[in-house]
Amino acid sequence: MPHTAGSALALEDPHTPTASTSAAAADPTNSATAPRFDTKIVVVLRDDLAAWQELNVTAFLMSGIATSEAGVTGEPYRDRDGNAYLPMLRQPVVVMTGDAERLGSIRTKAVARGIPLAVYTKDLFATGHDEANRAAVAAVASGDLDLVGIALRGPRNAVDRLVKGASLHA
Repeated sequence: MPHTAGSALALEDPHTPTASTSAAAADPTNSATAPRFDTKIVVVLRDDLAAWQELNVTAFLMSGIATSEAGVTGEPYRDRDGNAYLPMLRQPVVVMTGDAERLGSIRTKAVARGIPLAVYTKDLFATGHDEANRAAVAAVASGDLDLVGIALRGPRNAVDRLVKGASLHA
C-alpha cells in the first residue's frame, strides 16, 4: 500500500520524509520541493585509494546499506515504454574521504552509539566472494581492522557528528 503524507502509516514509517510530499508528488523533479529525510547515508573512503578501489569499495558498502533494513530502497523504476528497472535508494548518499585514523575513529564511535555501518577492509581486495570477505573481517580484532571504507545510515544529526572532520569527496 503506498504511503501518503499525513497518513498514520506514513507517520510511523522511519523512511518517510518529514516534510510534506504533496508538492513533491506534483513535481518530483523539483529540488525545492524535495522531501527532507530524518536519516542520512554517508560513505567515507580512505584518502589514499586508487579510483577503481574507491568505486569498488563504494559499491560494496552501499550493498550493505541497501539491504540493511526494509524501506531503504524505493520502488522499481519504469520507463515510458514499460521497461522495468531495479529499485534504488530512496535518499541521497554523501561520499567523503578521510585518513585511516579518521575511519577508525568514526567506526569506533558509530559502534558505541549503535549506528549501523558497513565496513570494507584492505584485505577484501584480495578475496573473491562474500564468505571469504566475512572470514577476512572476522579474523581481525575491531581496533585492528585496516579500514579503507565505511558506510553509515542513521539519524541525520548523529551521522553528521560522526563524520565531522572528514572531507567531501572531490
